[in-house]
Amino acid sequence: MSIGFGVFLFVVGAILAFAVNVTLDWIALSTVGWILMAAGVITVIIGVVLMARRRQSVSTTRSAVDPASGEQVTRRENLSDPL
Repeated sequence: MSIGFGVFLFVVGAILAFAVNVTLDWIALSTVGWILMAAGVITVIIGVVLMARRRQSVSTTRSAVDPASGEQVTRRENLSDPL
């Protein structure tokens, strides 16, 4: 979701910076466009970092025989890899 929002911010900022030729006394739309483009790039970078961090995990499978019943017991654990 954050990657899509970052692209959206970048596109809106590019439209304001390069395509809108409106002059307002109280705000510079080209400056707002550049700020939105920078925010979009930062949002995309943060989204990619968080997505890469979320995908790192450790998977452990242990098999043993239960001494009481003689059945084979399999235990699976999925843990996130802390950074």
